[in-house]
Amino acid sequence: MKTALQIDLTFDQILSIIRQLPLQQKLKLTKELEKEAIDSKLSRLLEVFKTKDIAIETISEEVDIVRKEIYEKKKR
Repeated sequence: MKTALQIDLTFDQILSIIRQLPLQQKLKLTKELEKEAIDSKLSRLLEVFKTKDIAIETISEEVDIVRKEIYEKKKR
């Protein structure tokens, strides 16, 4: 049987708890927070660019143009 608890903590209390963690757990926590932030930013970015007006052909054409530009720059 599991019991769910809700605890109200201030930011300073959470920070105090985190400071007590061993280094490896702090690093793991940091990675998890970074991953969450990246996921959130990516989701917002995808929402900004979300459209039904653009076809895959248009995207492919633009990709080809950019690839050609990059290839030409490398040739020089």
